[in-house]
Amino acid sequence: MFIFKIFNLSALGFGGSMALIDAFILSSIKAYSLGWIKWRGVIIIAMLVYAFQPLIFLESLNVGSLIVMNLLWDVMSDVLVTVFGIVYFKEKLSNVKMLGVVLSFISLVLLSWKEPV
Repeated sequence: MFIFKIFNLSALGFGGSMALIDAFILSSIKAYSLGWIKWRGVIIIAMLVYAFQPLIFLESLNVGSLIVMNLLWDVMSDVLVTVFGIVYFKEKLSNVKMLGVVLSFISLVLLSWKEPV
């Protein structure tokens, strides 16, 4: 398929898995801070889950460089956390900040682009 030839889907998968962890944990902590979750154990679970992220990152280095993998993880995390903030927590973004999110999507496309061998 065409998409497999132009994008490093393995790198996107690793970046996406780490970003999903970030989005889930940060949303859980936000829900706790708002009083939606009353159980304090959510903080302990967040710390335990975050403890496994370096292992995922280590494996991701088999499919991409340190620079690209870290940027993919960071940008995907920022985009996912933004989506969670808008959808679940009804947070608002200005037009300029929305433009920043759109540019983040563009950076994800460029970062996941396969270089010719």
